[in-house]
Amino acid sequence: MRLNVLPTFAAAALSMLLAATLSAGNPLPEVSHDGLHLMKNTKLRAVYMKPGANLAEYDKVALLACYVAFNKNWQRNYNDQSMDLMDRVTDQDMKNIRDKLAEEFNKVFTDVLTKSGHEMVSTAGTGVLIVQPAIVNLEVTAPDLMSAGMEQNFSADAGQMTLYMQLYDGKTGDIIARVIDPEAAGDEAFEVRNSVTNMADAERVLRRWATILDSHLATVTAATSAKQ
Repeated sequence: MRLNVLPTFAAAALSMLLAATLSAGNPLPEVSHDGLHLMKNTKLRAVYMKPGANLAEYDKVALLACYVAFNKNWQRNYNDQSMDLMDRVTDQDMKNIRDKLAEEFNKVFTDVLTKSGHEMVSTAGTGVLIVQPAIVNLEVTAPDLMSAGMEQNFSADAGQMTLYMQLYDGKTGDIIARVIDPEAAGDEAFEVRNSVTNMADAERVLRRWATILDSHLATVTAATSAKQ
């Protein structure tokens, strides 16, 4: 079975729709368009699950490449506020940031899940949980541009991003769960912002998301084992 479960454009469209709903403060539907039910009291902003889904039956994880999308107007807004033409964000700058963040996402999630004993695989099948991640509405407060020279950028936060993740059954391809969670990256104190500090703040957010997924898998597995 192919691991490209949902076309990228479709995943992006769905994620943008849910992100817009959350941003506007509107209530989320109790049941999604594809029959998933909204879970209560989770550590993430919104979690939808298929009724009767049992994550304990999955002993392997197939992590797809992370799709990354900036907030639609971020580049324009950032460049409008830039005083120097040399400090403007180019399309290549955005591609570099997307590529680095996607790479870091898969690196962090693989590290967390592997250390917890989950077998990472690259093919679908029985016992395989397919994880399709996306980061949307990405905004970087002070991107580290090669043209910036010795200029230092100070900010109280590195920016923000929203996790949009879908889980699928590796045998049938059926969707099991959908997660959405807006998160700010680094919002404690003013500090110099560059590629190193920005990625460090992003890494902390990614590790939190990975740990929550891992904890949920472990909790479900433990609960199921206790009933046997």
